[in-house]
Amino acid sequence: MDKYVCPCGYVYDPAVGDPENGVAPGTPWEKVPADWVCPTCGLDKDAFEKE
Repeated sequence: MDKYVCPCGYVYDPAVGDPENGVAPGTPWEKVPADWVCPTCGLDKDAFEKE
């Protein structure tokens, strides 16, 4: 599964997810909720780019 990186440097890794913010480990980027934001800087999902 592809990782996605925020301009701030945070990397979303599907294997890890973001369980503190409701995204379970193993969740592919396509299944991350549209209203999820970067846990580091708060940017929207559309600010991320494929690593």
